[in-house]
Amino acid sequence: MSRTCRLACGPSERITANQRDWQIEGWIVKLLTLSVLLAGLIAANGALAQSMNQDDLKWINQCIQDNRDEGASANVVRAYCVCMNEKMDSSEARSITQWEKSNPSARRACERQAGWR
Repeated sequence: MSRTCRLACGPSERITANQRDWQIEGWIVKLLTLSVLLAGLIAANGALAQSMNQDDLKWINQCIQDNRDEGASANVVRAYCVCMNEKMDSSEARSITQWEKSNPSARRACERQAGWR
């Protein structure tokens, strides 16, 4: 009889101290693996994020000016313009307002993301 069970124990309770140690080590390995994967995802997200430069800010500010009288709050308009800027290629020469007219699916996606009503 093992040290973990003193009286009448069921088959599932008959675990030796060595088996319990292996179970604990298994959980530790799983937890460490999950932690490493989570850290990798967080690092990848930051590395893949588009960095905003002065040109981006210029286009976003122009978009905000173009859409300020459309009936949405300033926060919604800003979120919409940032979203549209992120969807555009960095070599795009058109303004966000011009680009959105030829890309209605991106416009609708950004409207939803920004909460435009």
